Amino acid sequence: MKVHSTTDTIRALVVDDSAYLRRLISSTLSAIPGVHVVGTAFNGTDAIPMTLRLKPDLITLDLEMPQMNGYTFLRWLMQEQPTSTIIVSSEGGEENVLKALELGAVDFIVKPTRRITPELNVIRDVLIEKIRILRNLRIDNVKRRLVWQPPEIPAPACPVSPTQKGSSIDLVAIGASTGGPPALQTILSQLPEDFPATVTVVQHMPPKFTRYFSQRLNDSCRLPVKEAEEGDILLPGRVLVAPGGANMVLRQASAGIVVALAPPSPEDKYTPSVNAMMQSAAELFGKRVLGVLLTGMGDDGRIGMGAIKAANGRAIAESEETAIVFGMPGEAVRAGAVDQVVPLDKIARRIWSICVPREG
Repeated sequence: MKVHSTTDTIRALVVDDSAYLRRLISSTLSAIPGVHVVGTAFNGTDAIPMTLRLKPDLITLDLEMPQMNGYTFLRWLMQEQPTSTIIVSSEGGEENVLKALELGAVDFIVKPTRRITPELNVIRDVLIEKIRILRNLRIDNVKRRLVWQPPEIPAPACPVSPTQKGSSIDLVAIGASTGGPPALQTILSQLPEDFPATVTVVQHMPPKFTRYFSQRLNDSCRLPVKEAEEGDILLPGRVLVAPGGANMVLRQASAGIVVALAPPSPEDKYTPSVNAMMQSAAELFGKRVLGVLLTGMGDDGRIGMGAIKAANGRAIAESEETAIVFGMPGEAVRAGAVDQVVPLDKIARRIWSICVPREG
């Protein structure tokens, strides 16, 4: 296991075919206390021997490079020397970034253009925030997720209807941040097609990324998954993902309970907000909502999980032993807002057992 303390020096390697970006990222990293840039590389071919020799704690990685691109290097890296990797992606590369996250990258930064302009300086503040996350990141859990194969959840002997008394939960409300995309795919891909509750998901992501993320989930899950839109009705067996840039809250309408999209409030550190979604879920569903809080930095979800508990709903959090970053679930646990702490590989089965408890 490798977890950096606040006093450790983080050794960084910058991999990018743009000389300007190598200088920009290197100078930004070097200006952060406790970060030391040990080298820069033009492409994956150059980066492999440097990685073996320098043993960096952090790699910033461009995906589009000559000779050996970022994907090929990332596959090698996670197999031979797992290292915390932040993708530096061109605008419009949403699908590329999501593929890299599936291969083991832990986070990403979007550069606004591939042209050399002062506009690229906007990545500085974002990169500093990502380094803060790295100090609490567990790369051993990234590696474990890449090789773990989720088991099938057997369907019940008799199909379960949402109207049956055996279905004790109407809504599963899930929140995640850093490390969340592969964790969500792990959980949602295990849920059977006759799952009796609606699933709402808040993953901290910028606009556009959530649409592509929803599509990738839909391709790998038996449940239908879509990016939520204003007025979407909550239906059993449907997964709705909050769009980036807006808060997804739930409200009562004549057609049933629907999605409402709201601009972020001044107190929201992250958009979409896990707290906003879970608080509205608690108000409408009470004891028939299950909150699930996964890996992520910060404390978003702590208040929302507390609201679910106060409404007599159920609340589970991912355990420290599997979370890429235990920040969000850890905050909820310390606040007493969690019923159970469960490792990632057992969360889907736990959701199923809570939603469809055994008779007798």
